[in-house]
Amino acid sequence: MERIVIGLSGGVDSSVAAYLLKQQGYEVVGVYMINWKDTIGTLSGDCPYEDDLLVAELVARKLGIEFHSVDLSDQYRDRVVEYMFSEYEKGRTPNPDVLCNREIKFDVFLKAAELFGAQRVATGHYVRSQALNDGSGLYRLMAGVDPNKDQSYFLCQLTQKQLSRSLFPIGEIEKPEVRRIATELGLATAQKKDSQGICFVGRVDLPVFLQQKLARKQGKVVEIPSDLKAYHRMMPDVFEDRLRKLAKPYFYRLKEGKVVGEHNGAHFYTVGQRKGLGIGGHSEPLFVLATDVQENIIYVGQGDQHPGLYRSALKIENSEVHWVRPDMCLEVGGSLRAQVRIRYRQPLQDAVLHQLEDGLYVLFDRPQQSITSGQFAVWYLEDEVIGSGAIA
Repeated sequence: MERIVIGLSGGVDSSVAAYLLKQQGYEVVGVYMINWKDTIGTLSGDCPYEDDLLVAELVARKLGIEFHSVDLSDQYRDRVVEYMFSEYEKGRTPNPDVLCNREIKFDVFLKAAELFGAQRVATGHYVRSQALNDGSGLYRLMAGVDPNKDQSYFLCQLTQKQLSRSLFPIGEIEKPEVRRIATELGLATAQKKDSQGICFVGRVDLPVFLQQKLARKQGKVVEIPSDLKAYHRMMPDVFEDRLRKLAKPYFYRLKEGKVVGEHNGAHFYTVGQRKGLGIGGHSEPLFVLATDVQENIIYVGQGDQHPGLYRSALKIENSEVHWVRPDMCLEVGGSLRAQVRIRYRQPLQDAVLHQLEDGLYVLFDRPQQSITSGQFAVWYLEDEVIGSGAIA
């Protein structure tokens, strides 16, 4: 009988995943990951790991499976939280949940599972994976069947080795069925709310959280008019040069707008952000168009149709490109029509990937709102994740 370690989080999804594994004949070992202990910046009552640990243990007892906990908080801080601080300091907006899966749940935790005699791990993610039947030894990573809960975006950086050693028991069922199974079994997690916020940290007051490392620094908020001529500059004739131009984040100068307020640090804001500006007196809401962390200036525009919110292309540096399916990797000069999303829950967008010498470019059929440096672009063929990369 194969031993499988499952990450029991104290939530309903991992609880039911553990039950399903046991029903399938595996020797299941529940392990709770202690990844975050600090409370700086966390909103009241959020992410009390001691409570989740207790609930996870109750579930393990109810299911009659072995249970342990492992403290991975040092690795989590080094690999995920420090990365967050570094990215925000550069004026980029990271996605810590993607990093948490790549660096912790399917790397550090996978190594920890070996200490409990298991070679594979399972989680309560709403995704599916399966081996290709062509003898290549490659695995496919696919969206979960529940479109409202699909989490394939967050697993977009997994490698073939990680996929080969991972199981996702609830990827084939929908959330209401998960709740039903947990209720029928009388599990303590049956009616527990889904976790929100940063993976293992919970919901946070982001500026307060970031102030552990990034100092407050007062600067100007500058409003950019929607008819700024910069948006209509002549495009180059050569396709590759035109693509590079379209993919560049918008850059503004102080003289191109008017000062409408102040802020406490450009690195606390992100493109597309609406809340937290605290500036009134406008007929439409203000949105962040760009941040300049060097000059400590935030550029904003009125309304969600401001042209500064929309771009037709993005770039991913070659060093940041990750192919979940390495057999589909593009050579320089190659292209691939795919569906792409640039944030979790965004409907898939039609686009063409172009591999140039200096990076991978994504050209969308329609302009996209709030393309944000540091976030992950993920490309799919139908329901399969083919690759991903951090946006330049």
